Amino acid sequence: MDSHLKAWDKDYASRGRLWGGGVKNLPILPEGSSVLELGCGDGKTLSALPVDWKIVALDVSLEALHLARRVRADVFLIQADAGRLPLREESFDAVFAFHVTGHLLAADRHALAREAARVLAPGGQLFFRDFCEQDMRAGQGEEVEPGTFRRGSGILTHYFSESEVKEIFCDLRPASIGMRRWKLRVKGEPLVRAEVEAVFLKN
Repeated sequence: MDSHLKAWDKDYASRGRLWGGGVKNLPILPEGSSVLELGCGDGKTLSALPVDWKIVALDVSLEALHLARRVRADVFLIQADAGRLPLREESFDAVFAFHVTGHLLAADRHALAREAARVLAPGGQLFFRDFCEQDMRAGQGEEVEPGTFRRGSGILTHYFSESEVKEIFCDLRPASIGMRRWKLRVKGEPLVRAEVEAVFLKN
């Protein structure tokens, strides 16, 4: 496993649940929908998903999966690489890729996108969220690839443009794509977080 992926195990082992707060504006899907979450982490998004969906979630970090299990005991969890999914093609109605694609190098981002398209059923939807170039942290750390930075923990973060997201998920049809911004204060200083949100459809 690459060092930037191993860094997640270290982070979760030392810090426990990393992400607080809730997940907002989740899509409405029919009861019984088959859903895959890529990069479930400690279960932040899982905690908000309806119990009447059939959910499979995966993460590269075993430490993260232990934490996610405490949040949702009713979902099927897999330790796996999102770019090499051990799952049948056309087996999911929806795929969630929330803040996972941006933690990969370019080749692996494209691999994730191909695999997500492969496992989506015709008419299925992919829901994407990841930080964009206008985010307050963009440019911080060591730049290891264009727009991709490694910070002190060893974890990578890539900052997207809308056009780049569309290009990566080129095997799917974009239904919507845009930027969302929100303000927060850190040590009294006003800062802006920003992410690209997109929905893609499989024909």
